[in-house]
Parts: sequence; structure tokens; C-alpha cells
Amino acid sequence: MAERTADRIRDDLEQAIIAGAYGDGERLDEVTLSEKYKVSRTPVREALHALSASGLVEHLPRRGAFVRYPSFRAMIEMFEVMAELEGMCGRLAARRIADSQLAAIDLAMKGCELALEAGDTDRYYRENEQFHNLIYEASGNSYLQGEAMRLHRRLRPFRRLQLRVRNRMRQSMQQHRGIVAALRAGDPGEAERLLCEHIAVQGEKFTDLVAQYGDAHKAGGRVLASGG
Repeated sequence: MAERTADRIRDDLEQAIIAGAYGDGERLDEVTLSEKYKVSRTPVREALHALSASGLVEHLPRRGAFVRYPSFRAMIEMFEVMAELEGMCGRLAARRIADSQLAAIDLAMKGCELALEAGDTDRYYRENEQFHNLIYEASGNSYLQGEAMRLHRRLRPFRRLQLRVRNRMRQSMQQHRGIVAALRAGDPGEAERLLCEHIAVQGEKFTDLVAQYGDAHKAGGRVLASGG
């Protein structure tokens, strides 16, 4: 199915913001963007509203939409919570997953493998998103699933940013295989541990993200802040 125009614009703007093409506080004018993408203002407006879910765009009454970079500290705190939510989803899924859900996760993992072989980070992210959403669903806890999906959307741009690090896709794929093996074996503790490690920003992942996020902020004309 062809990608919706609003989704395409959202993806393009998201990547442009993360790459530093827009400065913090810069206004995103609907008319200018409509002319740029050669579309009506409706899909542009939809794209900007979608970006507000990730916190990259803030809508101010009677003023419009503005770029907003979260501080690095806030982003790390969100990743910390995300790791715990994913771990909980994995623990519950290992106990409750149905054969049909496991088959769907296997299919999503295969999609990740194909994207890795093609060196396509955007495709890998889309397949990876499906992989994680299926684990949330397999937890059997709709409230937990909703919270995990909300924070996943909030962190979407930065999880995509991580995939640009050399060999990160390959490392992610290896972790996926371990996660699926734990789910298949019905091992709640191992599934929880592996998912927490998969998401947590620590060690080399931390320093790589510091470097990339700092570069993006410099390009956008903003000095990286460590405060709230």
C-alpha cells in the first residue's frame, strides 16, 4: 500500500529536524511547507500534529507550530522508562504469547533481516516498530500496551537516529533473535532482561547517541543542554 502523503511528509520533516535542518524554536509554516511538498495544507497539518506526539513540534494557539528539541537529559530519562516498559511487556508476553502472535513476530523479524541485508535503515525501522508493537500486544495487558506505544511514538525519531550508528542494525538484529528465542522458550526473566538491554541507552550506545544528538543540535544552531 502506498505511503500516505501526511506520513511521508512527517517522516521527511522528522528526519530533517533530527539532522539539524531546523533550529530549536523555528516556526514551521504550513503555507511554506505546502509549497515545498506541492500538496494542500491538510496533509501538512496532519504531519505536524503527528510530530507533536514525539515532542519535536509544539503547537501554540494563534501562533502556529514550532520545532522543540527535548534536552538530552529528558531523552535519556524517557529511554530509561521505555526500557522498563519493554522489559515488562517481554516478561508478560513470554508467559501469555499465542502461537499466532509468535508467528507474526517471526515474520516481523524476517522483515528486519531483509532490511539489514539491503542496508535500508528506514525499512529496518518500520519492520522494527512492527516487531516491538507485536510484543506489546502479546503482553496481554492493553493498558501496558497503550503506554508502551505512546512512549515508543515519543522516542520514534531518536530510535531511528540510533540506527545510523555503524553496525547498530546488525547488533539490533542479533538482539531480536535472542528475544524471540526467549519468547519461544517461555522464559519471562530472559525475555525481560534482553528487552531491557535492547532499549537501554548505556555504554557505547550512550556515547554514540551523545555524539549524534550533539551534532544535530549544533547543525540546528542550538547548543546541547544537559538540563531538564
